[in-house]
Amino acid sequence: MPVTEWLTWRTAMERALYGEEGFYRRGERPAEHFRTSVTASPRFAAAIARLLAEIDAALGHPARLDIVDIGAGSGRLLANVLACAPPALADRLAPTAVEIAPRPSDVPARITWRADLPTEITGLAVANEWLDNIPLDVAEHTPDGVRTVLVDPSSGAERTGPEPTAEDRDWLERWWPLREAGDRAEIGHPRCAAWASVIGRLRRGLAIAVDYSHYRESRPPYGTLTGYRDGSTVPAVPDGSCDVTAHVALDACVVAGERAGATSTLLTTQRAALRGLGLSGARPPTAQAHQDPRAYLTALCHAGEDAELTDPSGLGGFGWLAQSVQIPLPTSLTETP
Repeated sequence: MPVTEWLTWRTAMERALYGEEGFYRRGERPAEHFRTSVTASPRFAAAIARLLAEIDAALGHPARLDIVDIGAGSGRLLANVLACAPPALADRLAPTAVEIAPRPSDVPARITWRADLPTEITGLAVANEWLDNIPLDVAEHTPDGVRTVLVDPSSGAERTGPEPTAEDRDWLERWWPLREAGDRAEIGHPRCAAWASVIGRLRRGLAIAVDYSHYRESRPPYGTLTGYRDGSTVPAVPDGSCDVTAHVALDACVVAGERAGATSTLLTTQRAALRGLGLSGARPPTAQAHQDPRAYLTALCHAGEDAELTDPSGLGGFGWLAQSVQIPLPTSLTETP
């Protein structure tokens, strides 16, 4: 009979997602398993391009402007931004995809492909659905107190493990306190550290994290660990066969970013952010259908795509954390449209 290997969730996720035969290491494309804003519509990239233009103006139109896509997947976001940015801006862009999977053959040649973050960034860093895949541990309030949860990576079965470390306990007490038996928490300090590493590399500009999120006053009592495979939600079994994800405590990342050097912060929703960037979802006037049928159909298509990207019960409900270094936050994000 095989011996069960009990691991912490953080170790199991690390192996399942980024190990030698891990889900992302072998080049799985997110679009094949779950819908993202990038794959839903190029309108998302158009909004990012508008945001990039604001950052460019705040920086005084430098000769080189970085745009770094962290967890770039197929590289489609950067390719779409390059395609829709005005030539005067696109010519100065230095696009970098940060992704451990092999570079797809269809990625434009001018996009730099690398496995780690650049040392310095001046411009815009985008982490779209990246933090939710940063491995973390799980804790549960048991009759014996708060304990780390162990998992069998081959089946997803769990059992109670040791007490959390001092670092884990400190994070839990501040950000996700467990008060009742059965309550669970996903210990988010690895995400905080990952986000701080982005802000620490930002010399001047803006970084945005876009993700499933929750906040201290409304943490889910039993956690959010989920698996995705072939477009369906599946049990979170960390055996490498599926994506394993957990929602992000973005409010904790705020503090980590500020400690790393962020000078301004905004927490908002994708719905509010994209509306500020011009994606209203409003249908075109029906009179346009008679005056210019082609333009009407294009506008109608855009309205439908905008509606999906800003749907508060779907992609529009994602949290947006925007933190800047040495520039003001873009007015498109801070002013109500």
